[in-house]
Amino acid sequence: MPPTAAGIRPCSGPSRRELLRAGGLSAFGLSLPQLLAGRASAAERGGTAKNCIVLFLMGGPSQHSTWDPKPDAPAEVRGEFAPIDTNVPGVRIGSLFPLLSRHADKLCLLRAVATDDNAHSSSGYAMLTGVPHAPLNAEGVNPGPPNDHPTLGAVVRRLRGDRGGLPGAARLPMHIFNTDNSVWPGQDAGFLGRNSDPWLFRCEPASPTFRVPELSLAPEVPLDRLADRRDLFRRLDRGVAAGTDSRAGPSSRYTDQAFDLLGSASARAAFDLGRETPKLRDRYGRTQFGQSCLLARRLVEAGVGLVHVNWHRGPEEPSDAPVWDTHANETARLKTALAPVADRAIAGLLDDLTDRGLLDSTLVMCLSEFGRTPKFNGRGGREHWGHVFSVALAGGGVKGGQVIGASDKNGGYPKDGRVSPADLTATALHCLGYDPATDIHDTLGRPLPASRGTVIRGAV
Repeated sequence: MPPTAAGIRPCSGPSRRELLRAGGLSAFGLSLPQLLAGRASAAERGGTAKNCIVLFLMGGPSQHSTWDPKPDAPAEVRGEFAPIDTNVPGVRIGSLFPLLSRHADKLCLLRAVATDDNAHSSSGYAMLTGVPHAPLNAEGVNPGPPNDHPTLGAVVRRLRGDRGGLPGAARLPMHIFNTDNSVWPGQDAGFLGRNSDPWLFRCEPASPTFRVPELSLAPEVPLDRLADRRDLFRRLDRGVAAGTDSRAGPSSRYTDQAFDLLGSASARAAFDLGRETPKLRDRYGRTQFGQSCLLARRLVEAGVGLVHVNWHRGPEEPSDAPVWDTHANETARLKTALAPVADRAIAGLLDDLTDRGLLDSTLVMCLSEFGRTPKFNGRGGREHWGHVFSVALAGGGVKGGQVIGASDKNGGYPKDGRVSPADLTATALHCLGYDPATDIHDTLGRPLPASRGTVIRGAV
C-alpha cells in the first residue's frame, strides 16, 4: 500500500489501532466465532429423550470390577473386589460402587459390548463414531480420512441444530489424548464439516477459579461495552469487504453469534456452578469429573442436545497407568482414585436428574473405549481388551433394572447378546427420536446413514 499523508488513512477502513484492539478481543472470549462457524438446519423428529449425556471413562475400566463381576472365576481373574447386591434382585455389580447399586433399577447393563480392537485410539474411534477404524489395533493414529466419520455429538448437532445461543452438542472438560499427546480420531464432525463439530469447552469445573475462557470477559471489558466492540467488528468486516485490509477477523455472522452468547445472561448462567447449592455440588463430589457431570446437567437443562463428558486427565496421573488405563496397581487405583469418584458423580447425576424430572427425557450413557484382560499381569494390572466389556445406559426411554447380554465365565468374550458400537449409536439416535437410517450429508452433499447399527432389542 502506498504511503499516505500524515493523519490521513485510505478509504474509511479501520485503523491499525482498531485492528490491534480487535486482535485483543480473544482475551475476553472471542475465540468463540471460531466455535460458531456454522449452524445445522435439520429438523428434530422428537422422541422420548430430548437430551443425551455421554460419560466417557477413558482408559478402559475393568468389566470385572465394575458392571460384570465374576465371583466364581479364579483369583487371578476375579480380583480383590467381591460383587454386591443392588436394588434389583439378582443383579450384582462391583463392590466399589455402593451408591450406584441403589440405582440399578434405572440402569440397563450391556455386558457383551465388543470392538475386537485393543488400541485406545482405534477402539476409541469405534466407540465414539459407531464405525470400526481401518485398520484395527492402531495406536497413536490421527484424525482424518479414511477414518473420518463423525462423533455421535456431531450427528446430533447436525440433526438437531443449535438453540438459544448454545450449541446442539458440546464436549468437556477436555479432549481425549494419549500419553504421547496424540489426539484420538472420532471426536469431531469429520466428513460433516467443521460447522457440525461439538463445541469443546476446556475447563476445570472443580477449581475455585473455574471459568470457561470462551465465555469469559476480561475485567476491563464489562457487558455494557459489548455493543461498542460489536460495532467495531462490523466496521472491520466492512473494511474487509471493501478490500482495505486482509487482516481483519471472521465474518460478521459468526461474530454476531459470539457476541449474542457473551451477552446472553441465560447462556452464561448455564456455566455458573455457583448457582447450585453447596450440598448439591457435594452430592456429585468436588472432583473435576463430578463437577463436569453437574455442568453437563446444567447444559442439557439449558438446551444443549448432547453433552459428552470425558474423564479428567490431570497432570498428577501416573504415566504407566493414567486415568482408567490400569496397566499397574489396578486394585489400589480403583479403590482410591477411580471408583469412588465415578460412583459419587454418576449416582449424583442420576439422583439430580430424577429429582428434577429430567431423567425420562435425558439419555445417560456410561462407556469407554474397551475393557481389560481377564487375567492380571505381573504388575498387578490388566491390559487392553476390546473383545468384551460393559456399558451402562439409563433414562431417556431406556428400560432400567435389567442386564442385556453376557460374557463368558472369565469375562473374556461375549457369550450372548453381543453389542457393537454401531448398535450403541443406533440405540442412542432412536432414543432421541431419530431413525438411525436417517441420511446425513457430507461436505460434498453425499448422503450417508446416521448409523449402520441395529437398535438394541429389549433396551428401549
